[in-house]
Amino acid sequence: MTSVGKVTVGSIPPGSQTVDKMRGRRQSWSRRRLLATSSVFLGGLGGCTNFRGSRLERDQDSFDPPHLAADETYPPEMATMFRGGTRRLGYYPEETVPESVAVNWAMPVNYIGHTAAKSSPLLTPAGDTIVIPSDTGSLYGMTPNGEQRWSRETGAARSLGFHGTPAIVDGVAYLGGYDGDVYAFDPETGDEIWHTSGSDLEDAAAIGSSPVYWDGVVYVLAEYVDPEAGTLWALEADSGEPLWSDDRLVGMPHPSTAIDPVHERIVTGSNDGLCYCWEFPSMEFLWSVETDRDVKGTIPTYDGAAFIGSWDGTFRRASLEDGTEEWIYDIGSMIMSNPGIDPERNRVYVGAHDHQVHALDAETGSVDWTTHVGGRVIGSLTVTPDAVLVGSYDSNLYALEPETGSVRWRVENRGHVTSEPVPRDGRIYYTERADIANTFSDGDEELQAPGHAYCLVDLE
Repeated sequence: MTSVGKVTVGSIPPGSQTVDKMRGRRQSWSRRRLLATSSVFLGGLGGCTNFRGSRLERDQDSFDPPHLAADETYPPEMATMFRGGTRRLGYYPEETVPESVAVNWAMPVNYIGHTAAKSSPLLTPAGDTIVIPSDTGSLYGMTPNGEQRWSRETGAARSLGFHGTPAIVDGVAYLGGYDGDVYAFDPETGDEIWHTSGSDLEDAAAIGSSPVYWDGVVYVLAEYVDPEAGTLWALEADSGEPLWSDDRLVGMPHPSTAIDPVHERIVTGSNDGLCYCWEFPSMEFLWSVETDRDVKGTIPTYDGAAFIGSWDGTFRRASLEDGTEEWIYDIGSMIMSNPGIDPERNRVYVGAHDHQVHALDAETGSVDWTTHVGGRVIGSLTVTPDAVLVGSYDSNLYALEPETGSVRWRVENRGHVTSEPVPRDGRIYYTERADIANTFSDGDEELQAPGHAYCLVDLE
């Protein structure tokens, strides 16, 4: 195993200087929104729409950030969501990964060649149901043993289905679709509770990100076309009613939003190459950090910092306080994956198009190890106290030793493994992209094998 890349420390000015150059591209778009809504204010750069700002202000008045130990996510008991919590660490401190595994069950769910990462299976807080969204627009409820409890089709079948992962809170699952709609449903039955149309979100074209929940509000990123743009929305969790929005994002954003309750920040990235940060829960815009290419991966927050990967081949740590970039690690290859963070080891793991997993010291950016995993890494890296789980374009799921990066085991699958591997009670759940010929060529795409959802169990 060899170390690659270069770390640059403290040489980049604060990122709060960044989005002026994007404003011209959004001017006509923002003006159209200003004319279309009656409750509008301009905040910072770009345009912001505030439907019911009093709700968010009331939350701010009573906001009491919880005390979190280094290994805790939020909320740890009442909810499950993408990357293990609102900070999107991808860290599961109570789970262990077996020394060897076997496939317990598998079921076909994905059939479309769209190259975005696929939805991740998500268990309810009680652990008795696994919700699996499909890129065909269907939803499935499964037991841990692979028995189907329910299935239902949605309007997302008219588009590219689902690519985000639900947030499940107090018996309700929240999920956005590539039809631009947001769905709330009962994860135990699949029954719809409410449904907010993309037309209610100013004609949203798609939602590829995963929602994040806090105190009765669901935050989700929506994508727009003509021009390509993005908006961060806050929705009433009980009804789906829009409460607030900020349309300053340029490019169609795919990352999932992260909330850091201790440092009172909410962050996300976009295809315009920026990481955006608001004060939370007031939603006052604070700063942005610019990279030279798209920011596709979800940005975790840890130790007072945001960790940002970019298509420009760099991975950086930026202060949540003001966006100051504290170090940059130059991988030299496109980064699209969602990093995983181990708070106990103070380490961040990131994958890239160089077919490598890079383990970095979270404080300094220095390289602890790198490991080749056979193909591009565009999905999520999952961390437990005893392993790092990562899917690869070589159709394998890998378990790596956290101290050395050596391969403990790998499981061969049918298509590219791009979802988050989710460990729970000795089992590991994940999904893959379909095996489709000519996805990256000029020929007609041809389905070779559907992408499956998998459950791995201890081979012993």
